Amino acid sequence: MSLLLSWLILSFAVWLTATILPGFHVKSFGSAILVAALFGILNFLLGWLLFAIFTVATLGLAWLLAFITRLIIDAIVLKITDGLTDHLTIDGFGWALGGALMMSLIGTLGERLLYSLL
Repeated sequence: MSLLLSWLILSFAVWLTATILPGFHVKSFGSAILVAALFGILNFLLGWLLFAIFTVATLGLAWLLAFITRLIIDAIVLKITDGLTDHLTIDGFGWALGGALMMSLIGTLGERLLYSLL
């Protein structure tokens, strides 16, 4: 049940981000659900690997600045998601960074709100 709720919160975050940011486009809320699922799977499969590569490549600096590293990795995974589906269009890497930041903020606030209600 927790996974399903997290997926719905991420879907809402994707949709709201596309509504607010002009360089981040999702066709519909149904597309946002699909994009959130694909982004979540890719983040699960590739996120840790990219984090490990960044940590080794920067001699541990990426680990010390994990919040910035995580934001960059999420932007990379968003661009990969953009390349794999036509339901999401991101105009550039800067918009992907902004989208990753906004999705992270919305997702964090949504989960905290949900868990405070439960």
